[in-house]
Amino acid sequence: MKVKKCEILQELFKTGIDAVSPERVVKRAVKRDGNVLHVDGKCYFLRDFERIYVIGAGKATAPMARVLEELLYDRIAGGGVVVKYGHGLPLEKIAVYEGGHPIPDESSYRGTESVLNVVRDVSERDLVFCIFSGGGSALFVSPLEPLTLADKQVTTDALLRAGAPIEAVNTVRKHLSKVKGGRLARFIYPACVITVLLSDVIGDRLDVIASGPTVPDTTTYDDCYRVLHDYGIWDEVPEAVQRIVNQGRAGLIEDTPKSGDPVFEKVQTTVAGNNRLALGAAAEVARRNGYNVVVVTSRLQGEAREVAKVLAAMVEEILFGQGIEKPPVCLLFGGETTVTVKGSGTGGRNQELALALAIALKNVPGWSGFSVGTDGTDGPTDVAGAMVDGEVFKKAVAKGLDPHAFIRNNDSYNFFKQMGLLVKTGPTRTNVMDMICLLIDGM
Repeated sequence: MKVKKCEILQELFKTGIDAVSPERVVKRAVKRDGNVLHVDGKCYFLRDFERIYVIGAGKATAPMARVLEELLYDRIAGGGVVVKYGHGLPLEKIAVYEGGHPIPDESSYRGTESVLNVVRDVSERDLVFCIFSGGGSALFVSPLEPLTLADKQVTTDALLRAGAPIEAVNTVRKHLSKVKGGRLARFIYPACVITVLLSDVIGDRLDVIASGPTVPDTTTYDDCYRVLHDYGIWDEVPEAVQRIVNQGRAGLIEDTPKSGDPVFEKVQTTVAGNNRLALGAAAEVARRNGYNVVVVTSRLQGEAREVAKVLAAMVEEILFGQGIEKPPVCLLFGGETTVTVKGSGTGGRNQELALALAIALKNVPGWSGFSVGTDGTDGPTDVAGAMVDGEVFKKAVAKGLDPHAFIRNNDSYNFFKQMGLLVKTGPTRTNVMDMICLLIDGM
């Protein structure tokens, strides 16, 4: 890949990430003027509250908590957040716990229990800030009794390996949890609640972000049952999970709280940052570099290698003068694809999409791009994604590599590692799904 193109792509990614930094989005959503708190257009008088707490979970919640700690330092009585390993920050009044993601572990569980203990005895005179970002569903884990952590781990792993989208995964998670699907709002009722979200889901659905701990749930145990059957894993999940789901469907277990439940009367929820914000910032960089920019969608989803075929068709249309713009063109996409794992290799949805693009456009020059996770991680790997261009396939074959064999084995990580095209950022401490950028310069 040419150095200039590589530099432009790197600037696009970095600018997009900076636009959705937790510090920036929280400072924009929450402001303090003396004893008055302004949250997304609503005012709160601090004198009305005896104690203020900050709790939450997700990859971005340590820096989100730091902003609130600085803003409300004199009033915060305590708090705690659970973040992914390596995403913690030192705070004074708000404890930071690290845990496993995307599969919850014992540390996730212990951290969650510690956070819940902070707000176990709140009253109607207290204010609780609930902050959540991508990763919150895995990190904020409190199994519905008598389920165990192991039951949740097996079920989550089965859903992910089956290629279930996040909406489906979280439908199940909510119904196996004491804190998801609005149940956290029930736990801290009657305190006043302000929920600040950094969205990592298609369409910013409040009940899907971090599995909606403080908002009404739109799904039921019947939906949970259908997900497990639709993805063919009902027989794979533990018997205890099957029993909970069946009891819920029969009305023997109370479902998650729905719209109209009084536990939501004192809850304000605001989405402080999302994928569209990141794409807009990246678009400005592309324009400054002379590209005609099309922000195609922030709702991209589907099987990664199938999505790649659609993106490849768009590239070819533009290159051959039949597309929506004339080169040079920058196409920007946001969203979150999935991978149905059938091989034994290592990779993630972004790397798989990039490899599928290289295969689909193997004889087509004049384009370059990337597919990356805004959180700096892609699947169970240590990278955000990969860069790719029209020369990758040819260069791989010259090195004795078979791209088709790598994608059949879901081994995109090792393919791009050998090609030197992995994008490694380390933890970005934000998460607004994925960004895909394609620069089309012409044949």
